[in-house]
Amino acid sequence: MALDTRTDRRPSFTGLLWHSTVGKKTAMAVSGIVMLLYLVVHMLGNLKIFFGAADFDAYAAWLRTIGEPFLHHEWFLWIARVVLLAAVLTHAVAAYQLSRRDIAARPMKYSHKRHRASYATRTMRWGGVILGLFLVWHILDLTTLTVNPRAASGHPYANVVATFSTWYGNVVYIVAMLALGLHIRHGFWSAAQTLGANRPGRDRVLKTTANLLALLLTVGFVSVPVAVMTGLVS
Repeated sequence: MALDTRTDRRPSFTGLLWHSTVGKKTAMAVSGIVMLLYLVVHMLGNLKIFFGAADFDAYAAWLRTIGEPFLHHEWFLWIARVVLLAAVLTHAVAAYQLSRRDIAARPMKYSHKRHRASYATRTMRWGGVILGLFLVWHILDLTTLTVNPRAASGHPYANVVATFSTWYGNVVYIVAMLALGLHIRHGFWSAAQTLGANRPGRDRVLKTTANLLALLLTVGFVSVPVAVMTGLVS
């Protein structure tokens, strides 16, 4: 008689958490916070362009030396890119799977169309798609310089000016930043709810924080192409 060598494998805690709705929402919240922190730092770095080419180029060069001599040249940048990519993929996959679950839970369309949520909430899905496409464009534009015909490696200030000296570069960037503002406004509040931060008495503070973060990041990012278009940065 053959022995049954099969063993019952219980799913791990991490696996159970990921496959649950609560787990996916938590993954979205945590990955969203990681991306938000990156955006704040990235926006502050972008604003150095107002101090001139020397300062901006020096800042870009410094990013490649963070952690030296413990880390090799550009290792910190690659570590940050891997973490950010993991956060983006986690956020996108969790959002997609939660959306599919929501659709499966109510296969019949509502007989009466009602605006059941804010404008930002209703546009979260398309905003995410816009930001995903923009991320690909942004990398091809200012990292690999593939779609920036006037760009030159080692000249970040000049490359930014070259990007925003074209009408399509400005349109793509500004539309994406407006979508980002709406995404942050709703996403921050959703993350606070998921992580249990929206306790009685905190709702107004959290909503105000979400609005201010969305406004500051949108204005901060958009100020760069506007400055190039108006000749303030050239």
